[in-house]
Amino acid sequence: YGAKIRAPHALVMTFLFKSGSLREKLRSIAQATYTHSRNLAYFVFTYKGLIAAQSGLQGKKIPFHSFLAACIGGWLVFGENNPINSQIIMYLLSRILFALARLAVDRGYISQPRQDPFPLLAALVWGTVLWLFEYHQETLQPSLQSSMTYLYQDSEVWHDLSDFLIYNKRTDSK
Repeated sequence: YGAKIRAPHALVMTFLFKSGSLREKLRSIAQATYTHSRNLAYFVFTYKGLIAAQSGLQGKKIPFHSFLAACIGGWLVFGENNPINSQIIMYLLSRILFALARLAVDRGYISQPRQDPFPLLAALVWGTVLWLFEYHQETLQPSLQSSMTYLYQDSEVWHDLSDFLIYNKRTDSK
């Protein structure tokens, strides 16, 4: 599963934003795919093993077992701050926030909004990310910085249509 998810992403991001020889790019793609796949496999093995151990010790599975097993697995497998783990954690965090908001509504902790809150969320997310990009770019995750540089800075200089179809590396030439 990790290879199925990571390989296409690594392929696109590497050829869009990384420099180097074809060999270096292919090695980077293979390394990212391997790391993602290995970490997911280690996590699943750790999580399932801890769930089985806790269930065996207590004679049944309880909801806290999932949380504890995942916390331990997350610490052991995804605790190192590197680009692959960082991206996985950001992916999960965004989905967790949406799920917790839905759960809060379902459980009655907050009332169902009268209007869809998504347009407001979209506005706040885009407003915040562009403000950060313009004034505090170094705080953004590197691949987000690369994407935003391509979209909002490199696009200010172009030579012909191939700049938009292939890659427009920012230059000072006119």
